[in-house]
Amino acid sequence: MNIMTASELSGAKMDMGLPTPLYAADGHRIFWLGNTDETAFRCNTYLIVDRHEAILVDPGSKQYFSQVKQRVAQIMPPEQVSGMVLCHQDPDVAASMTDWLAVNPSMQVFTTPRTQVLLPHYGRSDYRYYDVTEEPVYALPSGASLTFVEAPFLHFPGAFVTYDTLARYLFSGDIWAALDMDWELTVGSFAEHIEKMNLFHLDYMASNLAARGFVRRIENLAIDAILPQHGSIMGPQHVAAALDYLRTLRCGTDIIYADMD
Repeated sequence: MNIMTASELSGAKMDMGLPTPLYAADGHRIFWLGNTDETAFRCNTYLIVDRHEAILVDPGSKQYFSQVKQRVAQIMPPEQVSGMVLCHQDPDVAASMTDWLAVNPSMQVFTTPRTQVLLPHYGRSDYRYYDVTEEPVYALPSGASLTFVEAPFLHFPGAFVTYDTLARYLFSGDIWAALDMDWELTVGSFAEHIEKMNLFHLDYMASNLAARGFVRRIENLAIDAILPQHGSIMGPQHVAAALDYLRTLRCGTDIIYADMD
């Protein structure tokens, strides 16, 4: 079988009409699904396929449901998608939840209790809810697992990230998100990418305390790539710099109430 790891991300070949493979080994595959929206707020949806299980990560808005579904269909029948990770409840992450539940009503929804309180407002509450706070490790058929790590106030109280233990990829939601009209799938120069992350983080993230606290929770994980919901993917050469970025970030209340330091 073909094997692809994080070391090859910078050379990943993109066809905007097809899913883009990001990882493949031992019956475990990860794809970038989109979308093709040419705006600074471009959203990334990912698909983890592990033997007979398939889990969408941040499936996205209703506006792009058809496009994401079409991409999934190029990999597998969409009705075989067994779960979706919703890192928080914002519409660009979660609004297509009801569309996916119509495709497969038995699909599990992986999220935190704080997010779960709000998701039924999209119009469905009759779904299988997996509480990532109560059960932070989810076993996959290959023997790999997904580890869920909460990231309070980055930018929602119930936000969390998802760590794939086999690929060693961190699906980071809005953390390390970037706004970019000259978007590329992967980050080239991290120094140049900082300004693009600042456009998002300075306004949306709560504080340096929240950012540093989150880094403390994940800094001992072996992370080979960071896959945010907005912006570009960071390969292994940028992971240490990405952690340092959060450690020193001043944002949100640090800026608004700077006179109270």
